[in-house]
Amino acid sequence: MADNISIEEIIKPENLVYAKTGVMTDNITSYCPGCGHGTTHRIIAEIIEEMGIQSETIGVAPVGCSVLMYNFMDIDIQQAAHGRAPAVATAIKRLLPEKFVFTYQGDGDLAAIGTAETIHACNRGENILIVFINNGIYGMTGGQMAPTTLEGMKSSTSPYGRDVAMMGNPLKMTDIVATLPGTYYVTRQSVHKPGNVRKSKKAIRKALEYQKLNKGTCFIEIVSNCPSGWKMEPVESNEWMEKNMFPFYPLGDLKVPAE
Repeated sequence: MADNISIEEIIKPENLVYAKTGVMTDNITSYCPGCGHGTTHRIIAEIIEEMGIQSETIGVAPVGCSVLMYNFMDIDIQQAAHGRAPAVATAIKRLLPEKFVFTYQGDGDLAAIGTAETIHACNRGENILIVFINNGIYGMTGGQMAPTTLEGMKSSTSPYGRDVAMMGNPLKMTDIVATLPGTYYVTRQSVHKPGNVRKSKKAIRKALEYQKLNKGTCFIEIVSNCPSGWKMEPVESNEWMEKNMFPFYPLGDLKVPAE
């Protein structure tokens, strides 16, 4: 009997287990195998589709791997200068308060070049969502040490490992912004396993829904890997992330709205 089932029957909506969201373009993603960017893009796109806000959403992406977002999501996206995404998003949201506005930034961008923009946007309580991909290095520009690089972690500019005495301590940006009065919802998640993907998707959707309340800034850190920058195979990089990144950047909510 199975031999008589047509492809049209198989792809009926009630038989589909998974379908690509229409908010993602047909362009093939150019991210390295195993990178967390592609998965994060997909869940953001799925949320936008599920909420029915494709025409009402504006993303802001600065320099770094994050800038490629415009090539893969069919929404309005504005590029910003390196580190300036929160400032650009602030202007967009103030001019178009009815829109859903989010930034999508890497750690070299958000925690180094854009530290001031990040801190002050969060402190002012700008009604935007900041999505922060933290893989501990500058991914696109050569794997250099970033403010988030762990102690002893090797990079192209710290080949013997980060020396805290010389290079300072890693910066926990999410912990910092959670202390600011302008932030409304702050959490740290990952996308390296199915269960974690579901938690991240739930957090991002919650943050976008909070924009309707106009209560302040939502800030979501996604602790990710960078197989190419870390010089590891994808599976190895996930294992290294669990063993080394998560103890320093523990997953979970840091600030949640009062019930």
